[in-house]
Amino acid sequence: MKGPKEEIVYVVCLQPCARDTGKHDYLATVDVNPNSPTYSKVLHRLYVPYVGDELHHSGWNACSSCHGETRKKRNRLIMPGLNSDRVYVVDTETDPIAPKIVHIVEPSEIRDKYNVTAMHTAHCLGSGEIMISVLGDKDGNAKGNFILLDGEDFHVKGLWSKTSTQFGYDFWYQPRHNVMISSEWGAPAAFRNGFSADDVLNGKYGHSLHVWNWKEKKLQQVIDLGTEGLVPLEIRFLHNPDANEGFVGCALSGNVIRFFPKEDGTWTFEKVIDIPSKKVTNWALPDMPSNISDILLSLDDKYLYLSNWCHGDIRQYNITDTKYPKLVGQIFVGGSICDDGNVEVLEDKELKERPKPRYVKNKRIEGGPQMLQLSLDGKRLYVTTSLFSAWDKQFYPNMVKNGSVMLQIDVDTERGEIGRASCRERV
Repeated sequence: MKGPKEEIVYVVCLQPCARDTGKHDYLATVDVNPNSPTYSKVLHRLYVPYVGDELHHSGWNACSSCHGETRKKRNRLIMPGLNSDRVYVVDTETDPIAPKIVHIVEPSEIRDKYNVTAMHTAHCLGSGEIMISVLGDKDGNAKGNFILLDGEDFHVKGLWSKTSTQFGYDFWYQPRHNVMISSEWGAPAAFRNGFSADDVLNGKYGHSLHVWNWKEKKLQQVIDLGTEGLVPLEIRFLHNPDANEGFVGCALSGNVIRFFPKEDGTWTFEKVIDIPSKKVTNWALPDMPSNISDILLSLDDKYLYLSNWCHGDIRQYNITDTKYPKLVGQIFVGGSICDDGNVEVLEDKELKERPKPRYVKNKRIEGGPQMLQLSLDGKRLYVTTSLFSAWDKQFYPNMVKNGSVMLQIDVDTERGEIGRASCRERV
């Protein structure tokens, strides 16, 4: 919470029509220093050399897991391609404003050799290695596992576990409790073609958490979340290294699930946040889920933030009592239910009136709030609006046409409010 204030941020930017336009994804360096003459401007774009990577999540080569290791520095950004199975290693130390690619892991080193595809979450490990989750096999069928990269020369060391799960997505580990928990999205062959309710009915999307023995790299338990936990995506343990509980956002159910161990050592769950769907017309489904696409926790474990990509709002919950999160802040930054849109809301259990579209610098914010990142002091929340090319085209075609954005939203860490006095969004 007392770390230095950020002056630049790195944002991966994709080209949703890359196959048609030939445009390359890139890493943007954005000035977020309010005292700078180029505040809120893109300072540099690092274009990747291939088309169609679908840059999605990114991670660092070193993090708090390497605490006490004086030889380690956070100076390499790891960028997997969700569609290409290619991994870019970016040097952010030599020139932080204009980083450069220093290593590329090619698809043949991953997909062809280990029969895995759709690389997602990248985390550094205390061992110095880098672990990246995978979501399928090379044919696009669902398959969850993890690829290990060497932390020095970034060569592929192999799969983390000999056991694969039915689905894969995100993961988080707590070494002091010898546990890792991973989540599920869907089969790459399904989600790469856009969302279909039939794919959910046909079992191509997940609804379970996987509990792993961290030291032995063995799967110990599968927690079926049922209909309350359809498509459990981003998973977060509390930051306190002694804590043995956490949360996962379930996109299609619109719920946040708390997971924790029982006295017998097995793990269980309970629903602690429930965001009701809205009955609508002129949309993909008659019931519009909130689609919780990201959650994160403040470093002091006081607040949980979540983004509702379809409904269009960001919410802030006080989780001092993890069993009973309290909603303390909310702001709308787009979404599918704006009052001038084509979607008609027939029944809404939360809102009395539809939100208005939001404009920044005379530019309408298309899409909905998706990825979140909180500043170290917890006072600035950054949010981007693009989710995944195929889904962007399906649900927010105007965003594909006009462009997505990154916003900065002020946070009151004392009273627990977001965007009340000034939203200070920056494109």
